[in-house]
Amino acid sequence: MDPHVLVVSSLTRTKASNSKEPCVSAEFSGFAPHSCRTQTFSRTRVNREINPRFKRGVSSESFTPCFSSLEAADVKKLKQNTHETKFLDDDGSSFILSWVGDGTGVILVLSTYNIPIDWFFEQGSSHLYRSEDSGKTFSDISHVINNTYIRKEFGISVGPGHSQRVILTADTSGDGEKRGVIFTSRDSGISFQETTLPFHPGQVISYHPSNPDYLLVTSTNKTLWLSVDFGQNWRKVHDNVHSFSWGAGITLFFSTSPKGTVDADRRGELFLKRTEDLGKTFTTVSKNIFSFGYIGSFLFTSVVEKPGKPRVIYVSSNQGDSFNQAQLPSATLEQFYSVLEADAEMIFMHVDEPGDTNFGTVYTSDDSGIVFSKSLERHLFSPEGKSDFTNITSLRGVYLTNVLEKDGRIRSVISHDRGGEWRLLNKPENVKCEASVKECNLHIHGEYSRIHDLAPLIPLSDPSATGLVIAHGSVGDSIKSARPDIYISDDGGYSWMRTLKGPHHYAILDSGGLVVAVEFNINKAIKSIKFSTDEGQCWKSYDFTQQPMTFAGLASEPGTKTMNISIWGYRTEEDSKVTWVSVTIDFEELLTRDCEDKDYVLWLAHSSDEESSDNDGCVLGYKERFRRLKKLSVCRNGRDYIVSKEETPCPCTRHDYMCDYGYYRHENSSECIEQPAFENHTLELCLNGQEELLQTSGILAYRFSALQQQDDDPCITGNLNNEVSNGRGFHDDSDEVSIWDLSYMMNF
Repeated sequence: MDPHVLVVSSLTRTKASNSKEPCVSAEFSGFAPHSCRTQTFSRTRVNREINPRFKRGVSSESFTPCFSSLEAADVKKLKQNTHETKFLDDDGSSFILSWVGDGTGVILVLSTYNIPIDWFFEQGSSHLYRSEDSGKTFSDISHVINNTYIRKEFGISVGPGHSQRVILTADTSGDGEKRGVIFTSRDSGISFQETTLPFHPGQVISYHPSNPDYLLVTSTNKTLWLSVDFGQNWRKVHDNVHSFSWGAGITLFFSTSPKGTVDADRRGELFLKRTEDLGKTFTTVSKNIFSFGYIGSFLFTSVVEKPGKPRVIYVSSNQGDSFNQAQLPSATLEQFYSVLEADAEMIFMHVDEPGDTNFGTVYTSDDSGIVFSKSLERHLFSPEGKSDFTNITSLRGVYLTNVLEKDGRIRSVISHDRGGEWRLLNKPENVKCEASVKECNLHIHGEYSRIHDLAPLIPLSDPSATGLVIAHGSVGDSIKSARPDIYISDDGGYSWMRTLKGPHHYAILDSGGLVVAVEFNINKAIKSIKFSTDEGQCWKSYDFTQQPMTFAGLASEPGTKTMNISIWGYRTEEDSKVTWVSVTIDFEELLTRDCEDKDYVLWLAHSSDEESSDNDGCVLGYKERFRRLKKLSVCRNGRDYIVSKEETPCPCTRHDYMCDYGYYRHENSSECIEQPAFENHTLELCLNGQEELLQTSGILAYRFSALQQQDDDPCITGNLNNEVSNGRGFHDDSDEVSIWDLSYMMNF
């Protein structure tokens, strides 16, 4: 892991590899990665080397998933709505798939090769295919880009939202050209315009978040270029640019080496500049930075204040007009910071521990992004720069990650209050633990497992499928290296059920009304898909082909509204040629009845099945009642389905507060404990140019979660002095100045 880089995980988007990889993990380097609209399927074999950090284990005890037979009439319907495409005479080593627009059904597929580029200029090219019916049929449209070879690392760059914009970057490195070539489309790939660039692009072209006409890219010689007419004309913005990011509106930030010094970023000698008029004028907003990033409404910089000293994080919430130092531990040259999650209200920041430890501490911020509280210790962060930190988007405030214990075990923890309190996952009721296991919990495989080929996918959830979580996991005192099984939660991770044996690829369709899965085994060809209409309690199996194929991955339209799923793979023919195959199944004719009011039930989130008290279901200041589909209802939510919920304010408890700066919660505890390093210490900070006293002892040991700092939705203030955790009272807050003042006091 490069210690000089401020890393962002779970925020920026990157391409998938062999699977529908989530949008996670990209360095804060101005790189404009692929979006979640893009997936890559490859014939590359998986490295099955087991990482020694996982505890070796045997496969789980005998387990038989629930399966029900598929009626003949249903088999007939599915066969009539199963569409297979063979990509003949195309044995590309990788297929890159991108969805264009929202709900358009348009897919572009690019085949590429892992062989020397010189080969192409003599006898080869890329193949480009297009579908208008969500993958049921494809047309070869390679001629619209003159059969040009498209660079695999750039793939297909799709514009935001409904823009229907597409950019393909040609590889001209083998023909002696000094300038690059791009193909642009404004009509979802029906037609393309070829443009010769005045430079060679060094990365994927970056779209403006809301205006697809505005494009940015750095060249191979680190010059930043801008187009305001969707790539037809380009203008040089600045030389010696290391990274860039769009800010609010047309504000643009970029880091630059004033003298073009080599390794200026590694020495912390970069300048952070801002332009608010698309490169006509510039303002230097920060100096001596290693790196920077813009997320939500926050602008971060990693700064070396003095040569040879540790670097610190500075945060701006006003587009760089002013910066304040974040109250976080400093980082030496061997350490790094990582923004795990951020929005306008809160930041999750990982701070690496000194040494080659592969773990660090997670801190959570207030809504200013300045004052941080310790949230989780010994948070796992792999040498590859990967974290298992996952936002469970199907329920508010839920996060899942893994910790590295002192004895080397990796264990899963979950928070249901935005990092206020973490606990181990409950053991599924339908799983038994070995008699020798003292601590028996469910442990979830995340990104760390995926890159070490122990699980093909990380946990999956979606806001439209309330409470639903699908993940690979194992049960015991830690994560095992044995083949994981599939576990499903229908309540946002409070309870779990083992539902399928062995690794699978999975997808959520019809806003959770339909779940599909395909077994993943590199040594076994597949011909069937499993699907469930009751959130994985029971499954049906359908043979979608009579010719088994090597499975590469699942593809579905971004989001969960669709009822189409595509299975991608390849077959090796008798002449040893490889033929890529896509099979798309439309489940809409199987679930023909539209859901009615009788098919839904009211569900109180964060609660037991029956309310036991007025505070049952009260999390972060309010309750949420959702209208969700009954498990026994076999119907379709439809593309127009919108999650329906009622919000009710409720009394604030200790769970609605974060520990103040200098305090932290132990795992499985809700009491705020003062960190030894801060006992009897007076801390000063510079806030907007004024020295202020940050008092953490004797007063406010709890403060509102950032989620509750909303004037239009406050919770009902409760009496924390009466709250008791494990027989111990909370810190006295009788001298609290203001519950909203972030516990700042002026130092005169």
